Order: sequence, then structure tokens, then C-alpha cells
Amino acid sequence: MRGVDQSERFPWRKVAGAAFVPTAAFAIGEGAVIPYIPLIAGDLGASLAVAAVVAAMLTVGQLAGDVPGGSVVARFGERPTMIAAGALVLVALLIAFLARDVWMLGLAVFILGLGHAVFGLARHAFMTTFVPIRYRARALSTLGGIFRLGMFVGPLVGSAVLGLGLPVHSVWVVCAIGTVVAILVLVVLPDPASAFERTPATTGTIEVVQERQHVWAVIRQNAKVLGTVGVGAAVLALARSARQVLLPLWAVSIGLDGVTTGIVIGIAGGVDFALFFLSGWIMDRFGRLWSIVPALTLMGVAFTMLAVSHDLDAAVVWFVAAALTLSIGNGFGSGIVMTLGADLADRQNPAPFLGAWRLTVDLGGAAAPLLISLLVSVASIAVAAGSLTALCVAGAVLLVRYLPRTVE
Repeated sequence: MRGVDQSERFPWRKVAGAAFVPTAAFAIGEGAVIPYIPLIAGDLGASLAVAAVVAAMLTVGQLAGDVPGGSVVARFGERPTMIAAGALVLVALLIAFLARDVWMLGLAVFILGLGHAVFGLARHAFMTTFVPIRYRARALSTLGGIFRLGMFVGPLVGSAVLGLGLPVHSVWVVCAIGTVVAILVLVVLPDPASAFERTPATTGTIEVVQERQHVWAVIRQNAKVLGTVGVGAAVLALARSARQVLLPLWAVSIGLDGVTTGIVIGIAGGVDFALFFLSGWIMDRFGRLWSIVPALTLMGVAFTMLAVSHDLDAAVVWFVAAALTLSIGNGFGSGIVMTLGADLADRQNPAPFLGAWRLTVDLGGAAAPLLISLLVSVASIAVAAGSLTALCVAGAVLLVRYLPRTVE
């Protein structure tokens, strides 16, 4: 390496403008609509089970976006892809705002998830491309923290809008404003490619292409670790996704209004965000197991609280307590999925394994809303919550048995 290490003078402001600010705007917009999707579906005549399917379309769209997203980033670059993904989100929001049928709302939510997935993958490739390896963990941790901040602020903004007496469909406008802000930031700022020097061996584009080329071969080669530790991490992703779907559905089922729902979920998001850095300290100080197992345990306890309290007179109090417990559990697991993937990947060529790891975990997240919808339709929402408790216990046992205690 010649001369001074350029990472010593790494321009964080350029990264903040190109990745952190748009992420914050996107996350606030997404956080403003997620708690209200089941409520909007219900206003269109959907049953509780159908409302769960509509909410599930967000995760299904995100999973579908993982497949073509890598090719799009490789062909057009990070910033153009993020701008195009933002435009796609605006189309989805317009469809959602005009939706008068449940199927139309479900289509809009699917496209919304697709756009957010492509934006997220392009953002990931950008960070991998331009952030030196010595700063990568801090940059990605900060990125995760900003997303959680958006999930805290967004529901509170949505609740404030509804508190002004505006109709529930107004949350789509809030999301659109956040998306437009993200696009404007990306358009106005100079292309980061002109300000940074790419390192061909570590560009995000190359890594994304490698992921798409080798993911199935790597799954076969790493079937045991993906089938044990990977499944355990997928259970955590399932619990996280279930939390986003189940809490708004639960609020509808116990008769909470939109304003109260947004406030509760927003405050819970703040608790989640507050624990972000504690999770990293726990992982570094005591090991990965002390982050992910407590996370699954606390989330399992919260799902149990919901399962036994639905028909109680104090159902609202139990709902608030469960939402806060879920956030504490999720906060304890902040960053653990990315960390485990990095620990288990080949140091010389990590991208193919990380692609297989991400696919495994994403499948868990995508399964949650569909599982909830199925259980609600054939049994009840309380049974759905109880089943999630059982899955959290199974995931924790699997990880205690198979998760390596040391990082080699």
C-alpha cells in the first residue's frame, strides 16, 4: 500500500449524506405506515386474517426484491439504484393512497416492500464499496441504529398526524414525504463515485454479483451451519417480523384507535433504539450467545404475555407491556445477525456465504406474516402468539447447542 492510509482521513460527511440521511428518511416514512396497514385493510373490509396477509406483503416484497436487486445494482450502480427504488416506492404509495379494494392495497404494500429491499441492497453495496474495512463495522452499526431511530420516530409522526384529525390514509403522504427527501438528497449531492476511490477487490458491486452467482452452491457446502445456526438466526428474524405484524393486528383486535397504537409502537421503538449500542458491547464482552439467546427469550416471554391476555379486562395494559418487552428483546439482539454472518463467513471470500446467510435469515422473516395469517384464520390471534413463543424457545435451544462459543 502506497503513502498514507486514506482511511485515516475518511470523509464521514460524504457517507452520511449518501447513505445515512436517505436511510433515516426512508425509515421514518416506513415506520409511519407499518402500524396502520392492518387498520387501513380493515377499513377496506378485510378480516383480521386477510389484514395479516396484506401486512405480510411488505415482507414478501422485500424477499422478492433480494433476487433482482443485486443485478440492478451491478448494472446501474449504487446511487442510481437507490433513486430508482425511491421512485418505485412513490408509485406504491400512490397506489395505496388510491386503493379502494383490499387486493389493490396488498399490491401496493408488496411494491413498497420491493422498493425498500432494492434500496437497502444498493445502500449495503454502497457502504461495502466506499467504506474502508477498518470502519465498516462501525458504519454498518450506525446504519442499523439510524434505521431503528426511524422506526421510533415514524410511528410517532403517524400518530401525530392522526391526532390532528386527518384520515388514516394520511400516513401514506407522510411516507411519501420521507421518500422524496431521500431522493432529493441523493440527487442533489454529488455522486460518491467521484469523491471516493474504489478498491476493485472489495467493491460492493463485485460482492453482490458473487452472492448471486454462488449462493446455491454455498448453501449446499454449508448446509450444516445454515441448518443449525442459520435456522436459529432465522427464528430471530421471524420473531422480529412477527412483532411488526402482530402488534398492529393485536391493537385492532382489542379495539385500540390508530393514535394510541402509533404512540405505543413508537415508544417501543424508542426503547429498541436505546439498547442498540448495549447489544454490541454485550457481544464483544461476553460473546454472541449472550445477545441472541436473551433476545429470543424475552421475545418469547412477550408473545406469551399476549397469548394469555387477549380476553382480559386489562388487555391494553398487557399489550403495552408486551410491546415494551418485545422491544427490549429486539434491542438485545441488535446487530447479531450481521455479526454472526461475518463470524461464520470465509475471511478470504465472505460474500458468497453472506449471500446464503442473508437468504436463510430473510426466509425466516418472510414466513412470519404468512404464519400469523394462517394461524389467525384457522385458530385465533392468541394461538398465533403462543405458537411464536414455541418457535422462540426452539430457536434459543438450537443456538445454545450449535452456536460456536469463540470466533476464530
